[in-house]
Amino acid sequence: MCKKVVTDLAVLDITEDGFVLLERAPGVSVEEIQKATEGKLIIKENVPEMEFK
Repeated sequence: MCKKVVTDLAVLDITEDGFVLLERAPGVSVEEIQKATEGKLIIKENVPEMEFK
């Protein structure tokens, strides 16, 4: 079972290995998210910005 966390900075999956960065808020850099995350952050190559419809 996978759990998600949605913040004003990002959308993350919580896994046994750490937090997987799925999306970032518009205008927020991956570096900003790294600085704000205390747990292990897993970053894939391309992290898209959230899209609001």
